[in-house]
Amino acid sequence: MGALGHDAAPQPPIHTGALLPVLWHWVAFPEFVPIAEIATDGHPMLGGFLPPLPFNRRMWAGGKLTFKGRFAVGETLTRRSEILSVDFKTGSTGDMAFVRVGHDLRGEGGGAIREEQDIVYLPIPDKFRAPRSIPAPEAPIFSERVEVGPVRLFRYSAATYNAHRIHYDRDYARETEKYPGLVVHGPMQATLLMEAAMRHTGQTPTRFSFRGVHPMFDGHLDLQAERDGECALKLCTAAAEGHQGLQARFEWEE
Repeated sequence: MGALGHDAAPQPPIHTGALLPVLWHWVAFPEFVPIAEIATDGHPMLGGFLPPLPFNRRMWAGGKLTFKGRFAVGETLTRRSEILSVDFKTGSTGDMAFVRVGHDLRGEGGGAIREEQDIVYLPIPDKFRAPRSIPAPEAPIFSERVEVGPVRLFRYSAATYNAHRIHYDRDYARETEKYPGLVVHGPMQATLLMEAAMRHTGQTPTRFSFRGVHPMFDGHLDLQAERDGECALKLCTAAAEGHQGLQARFEWEE
């Protein structure tokens, strides 16, 4: 997970028994799929765990997590996963489907995470249409810039076993899925925001939620935060154009 280090957040020391950085459990359960079962976009073909749906674009739209304790490097984790819901909707971009997946993770040392992931399925458009822009905060309590280039995106894809080509194949991203550049992973943005929030508050989260509001592309992004009551921060990634990409909420208990 060296893809997550940047000037304000050097790589933490990793050794057996050390606390696993929060959200790094996303690398713990890679989905090993034979190459013959990989779709042209790089994802595993639908119809296994995830249901078959009549849409060609798949994105991790957001999620929420509740934490009990922490995991340690080297301990064995178990995960139980289930499909919680499948909902079909029609929006400004047309028909779409939302799949909510639940995960219960437990560690040998007593740590646990309850996680719900929202995955959206859409048709691929004939051209890129940017969603409505939400302005970044005018006076964030912190703002940290992170350079996000092709190497960082490729390394994060490799660490998380995510072969979706929009993150590393520029020609595919532009010509097939009609994005203007390489797409920054939503979970990468969430993890960068989580690390910044923990570093600035000195707190360990009890709850964390996030959702994508605008795709972010290679170049740079800013990690920003605002206070949200006594024990919470509102977080976002901000693009050079001044709009938010991923919104998140970080909560802790005194």
